Amino acid sequence: IDFKGVNMVINYDLPTSAVEYIHRIGRTGRAGHRGKAVTFFTEDDKPLLRSIANVIQRAGCPVPDYIKHLPKLQSKQKKKFIKKPLTRESICTTPKCFLKKGKRKMKTTKENIKEKKKVKEKKQGSKLQTFSE
Repeated sequence: IDFKGVNMVINYDLPTSAVEYIHRIGRTGRAGHRGKAVTFFTEDDKPLLRSIANVIQRAGCPVPDYIKHLPKLQSKQKKKFIKKPLTRESICTTPKCFLKKGKRKMKTTKENIKEKKKVKEKKQGSKLQTFSE
């Protein structure tokens, strides 16, 4: 799929391979246009960084020295990361104040539904009583 006008890609999780990284950032800077890619990583991602850094360096972009000097990943480890990527906590970009507001709204909505059911049950109960008398 080609999305026109994408000038930045943000990776919230590090791709498991250089090929996957290229595929992800390939959405930006198409047809001779410039684009940026930002990738967040954790300490657990360090084994995967070197292969991606090599791709970045070959493209002519600067790579920090500490990443260049990370140990090379062995093929067994590579396969392991590809088959079973790192598990991460879910990322939420919604501000907490909005989440709290939503919970309050849901709570009041549920309470309103319960009240409406009670009123409906009372009405039905009173109708039943008049028919049985």
